[in-house]
Amino acid sequence: FLHLPKKTAVRKPFVRQNKQLTKIVATIGPTSEQLEPMTSLVDSGLSVMRLNFSHATVDEVELRCKNLHLAQCKKEPHAGAERSDVDVHMPEQHVRAILLDTRGPEIRTGKLRNDHSGHETITLVAGNTINLHTAQIWADNGSTETDLFIDYPSLHISLDPGMKVLLDDGAITLTVRSVEKEKEFHGSVVCTIDNTGDLRSRAGVNLPGAETDLPAMSDKDKVDIKYGMTKDVDYIAASFIQNAEGVRQIRRYLKDCARDLGWDTAAPLPLIISKIESVSALQNFDEILAESDGIMVARGDLGVEIPIQQVTNAQKEMVAACNAVGKPVIVATQMLESMAKNPRPTRAEVADVTNAVYDGADCVMLSGETAKGKYPVETLKMMNEIISGAETFVSTRPDLDVGSGRGIKAFAEGGPFANSSGAAIAKAAVAAAAERQASAIIVLTSHGTLPRLVSAYRPHVPIVTICPSGKIARQLMLHRGIHPVVSAGGVSPGRKCPAAILDAKAMGYIKSGDDIIFVGIEKTEELGNFAVMKVATVP
Repeated sequence: FLHLPKKTAVRKPFVRQNKQLTKIVATIGPTSEQLEPMTSLVDSGLSVMRLNFSHATVDEVELRCKNLHLAQCKKEPHAGAERSDVDVHMPEQHVRAILLDTRGPEIRTGKLRNDHSGHETITLVAGNTINLHTAQIWADNGSTETDLFIDYPSLHISLDPGMKVLLDDGAITLTVRSVEKEKEFHGSVVCTIDNTGDLRSRAGVNLPGAETDLPAMSDKDKVDIKYGMTKDVDYIAASFIQNAEGVRQIRRYLKDCARDLGWDTAAPLPLIISKIESVSALQNFDEILAESDGIMVARGDLGVEIPIQQVTNAQKEMVAACNAVGKPVIVATQMLESMAKNPRPTRAEVADVTNAVYDGADCVMLSGETAKGKYPVETLKMMNEIISGAETFVSTRPDLDVGSGRGIKAFAEGGPFANSSGAAIAKAAVAAAAERQASAIIVLTSHGTLPRLVSAYRPHVPIVTICPSGKIARQLMLHRGIHPVVSAGGVSPGRKCPAAILDAKAMGYIKSGDDIIFVGIEKTEELGNFAVMKVATVP
């Protein structure tokens, strides 16, 4: 029943303890932005650096990007490997991606009337009445215990009696009693205070279940995104996405920015990771997923918007939906929260990370734990250990195979990869790896499509991917199991396979005598481009 390693005889585990398949996104902040901790994070398994633009300044972002680059360059590539005429110059250890997380369109309360220091609070008492106003005069006068300014002009249009208004991440709950229209563009909402609590200036406001007309990007988001493109960020995590049109608006804006910045029209744009953190986003999830390049299950705000006991169910459904279409999914928020202050996590946190791996998440994310916590490096190492334990256990249990048997819609009739030779060869490669107990699948790619297809079938072995550019390599970093290697431009197609073997050896994925699976695209005059798979033994 326990299936402890010493008693397990089901099949050989594929996952090596130091080569996890599930990726880690870590938020970089004041306690991790200097070169020494950054280098330790990179060495310990950081896949993607998250820059939280709700808080970060331009100077902080510049420092973090600079130190990430320096941390990636500190190791000598290909230690112990003889390269000779085989020149693949940037192994997986040196490929780390950057994710720009936008602040997003927000609704906030106004400044308190007597808050001269910026740290004062007022106490809202349960049972009392409070009026929510949107007219500018209330912002100028300042908020009090009876009258609160809300910086959303359509508040009175979005709310109906009986609905809830949540202040300061749900710390204080209000129930709407009535809605009054004062002027054409402004109104007020009369509420009853449900619970006593202290409120600060500029506190966040959530309107669970309300339909809002907030834009997909605030003015600040537009400035941040364009700046991020000058830093060559790889992903945009779009906050508070409500529907598919919001994703389309961001993609159009990325194209506009690329044109303004003089980018080549063929240059890859940042990929859009839509954050699901509201009731409306859940209701429109299928259309959002179809338009997005990936999904972040943002459990913080989502847990404020929906009953907290439903968050885990929503997580499982979203992860499964992403697995079904082969798009990466990040599970985020409070995964190892206690390690911001303590050197060890709680058992419940360990179970949370483990279950995210079992669900089929491509990535798990650390937020305040690594941005401002006391133990950023220890936290990331602990997350790696938890992932390793979960993946090793799953690899010995065929009945718990992560993601397999779910019926991948993307490859079914009508899906984007229906009748795709790439999908067929990817599925065959994963099956062959399982049958031969291969140590790795090595994929040669031009655009990144083929390794994504292999990852979608959830093999239990690393997918070592030879990429033609750093951008393609970095934009594969969110996908489970993919470990990219950037190939030098002068390497001939015939030498890429030997080069890939040397790199996979140097990185510790394979050793002499191991079986490996090669997947790639070949070209002949008679057949044109076609996908091929080869089974080989490492010399």
